[in-house]
Amino acid sequence: MTRVYNLPSRKERRRELRRNMTKAEVLLWVQLKKRQLLDQRVLRQYSIGRYIVDFYIPKIKLAIEVDGATHVTDEELAYDNMRQEEIESLGISVLRFTNPEIYSAMDEVLRDIRKKVKLLEERLSNPLS
Repeated sequence: MTRVYNLPSRKERRRELRRNMTKAEVLLWVQLKKRQLLDQRVLRQYSIGRYIVDFYIPKIKLAIEVDGATHVTDEELAYDNMRQEEIESLGISVLRFTNPEIYSAMDEVLRDIRKKVKLLEERLSNPLS
């Protein structure tokens, strides 16, 4: 007998992730939402291929990931690296931050994001440079 499991759809999974954001994700989201970051539209829990990234800026193809306590074993780090390589193969840049960075160095995190956003905006406006 074959069992059929009702797995959540990707859309339902994204909704669940938005409803249950980690504390670090919420703190960063407060800084990114409503075009507060260099007037860029930021989406949260966005699907890219078979993955869901924490935050995504579609105009400049930038994914931002917040890594919590579950990203510490060799197996999890290998998965994160493989996942990032697949996302980057689609022409999307990825920035990663840890929960402790969000909690204790938000100014530096935002500075790094702004720097990357400006770099990607420049590349978008000058594709041959």
